[in-house]
Amino acid sequence: MIEIIEETLIDSIKLLPFLFITYLIMEYIEHKTSDKLKNTIKKSGKYGPVIGGLLGTIPQCGFSVAATNLYATRIITLGTLISVYLATSDEMIPILLSEGAPITTILSILGIKLVIAIIAGFIIDFIIRRKNKENDEEERIIDLCEKEHCHCEHGIFKSALKHTLNIFVFIIIITFIINILIHFIGEDNIANFVRINPILGPVLAGIIGLIPNCASSVILTQLYVENVIPVATMISGLLAGTGIGLAVLFKMNKGIKENLKITVLMYLIGVISGIILQLIGIQF
Repeated sequence: MIEIIEETLIDSIKLLPFLFITYLIMEYIEHKTSDKLKNTIKKSGKYGPVIGGLLGTIPQCGFSVAATNLYATRIITLGTLISVYLATSDEMIPILLSEGAPITTILSILGIKLVIAIIAGFIIDFIIRRKNKENDEEERIIDLCEKEHCHCEHGIFKSALKHTLNIFVFIIIITFIINILIHFIGEDNIANFVRINPILGPVLAGIIGLIPNCASSVILTQLYVENVIPVATMISGLLAGTGIGLAVLFKMNKGIKENLKITVLMYLIGVISGIILQLIGIQF
């Protein structure tokens, strides 16, 4: 139990800088900028999937949490959020490096995930823009304090700190629960579940990827390193994974139906991409 608590605190504390900086930016945009500038920021989101995908490839799950908060207030588009989620790999890069995987292999895997993330992000934003145009609707940037009914009236630094602490406590609780479940189920049991069902590889890997914890990327990458699953299956699960991002999405974004749709979308993109990669016989 002590190890679980330590792991939970370490994983959560690593997110603190990202959380505070993100909320500080959000508070500044909401309270210190004009409506014209806010609209400019919103419109610049058409290039978001590229930036989101590139940031997502950095081995730090803080970006998925930051993107989730920015999307919850509509500072970034859904396509940008999805591109960050799809590009996120959590522990994949450190594990592959520690196992002596060739740099070309690591870059190839990251490249595949990045291309899928960017393409998916642009397609999603294109569909949403067309839908909004047909319905003559335009999503506005939502005020964070108004959204959470927190009555932050003490300056952007104190407001950002308050939001950071609120979500930090939530992340600790969720991470602790997930770590306990994984401890009792066992990472080996989860790995064996995939090992004995090779035909359903991408489908099962996608389910594992949805676990809001870095353990999912650890399990999938280790299975690949040990030649238990092919690279396509690993990529399938890593595409569906968002680190702690999905858990924060259900906390910050109040539309439950929308959150479920995003979760299903992540899963489908991951599984379909994995199946396609397997069919074309990609190997490293």
